[in-house]
Amino acid sequence: MRFEHPDISEEMWKQIETAIDEFRETPGAVITVLRECQNIVGYLPVELIDAIAGAMNLPSSEVYGVASFYSLFSMKPKGRHTVKLCLGTACYVKGIKDVMLRITSEHGIKPGETSEDRRFSLEGVRCLGACGLAPVMVVDNDTHGDVTADQVLGIIDKYK
Repeated sequence: MRFEHPDISEEMWKQIETAIDEFRETPGAVITVLRECQNIVGYLPVELIDAIAGAMNLPSSEVYGVASFYSLFSMKPKGRHTVKLCLGTACYVKGIKDVMLRITSEHGIKPGETSEDRRFSLEGVRCLGACGLAPVMVVDNDTHGDVTADQVLGIIDKYK
């Protein structure tokens, strides 16, 4: 089952194999195994999906279908920090577009992408439920309100 992959260490392989062994014979456990493996690696490389399918004696297409259907799974590497920018009306009117442009130009990423150094994943979301703080940005679990384009790089630079 093992294969060489720059993002999967020997220790990760041991954890992956343990997760698969625990649920190998459990019907319908593919979501649980995918979640466990994503927690270990940080995302689900296609090669890992194929390995999971083989180890669980399932067609690769079935496991890939599950991984691609549910939004909680990612087949692209994620950054160490997730930056969510609210694109709702209040935030948009108060300048979130300029905040987004500042991040994209400085870090070379667009919404839905991860920076080359895997430091940040950028997401545009419809609402963060904090309209009174508009424009709002959430980094990991930290909410930042009244964010301006001039402030945003100083805020996210604190996240190493």
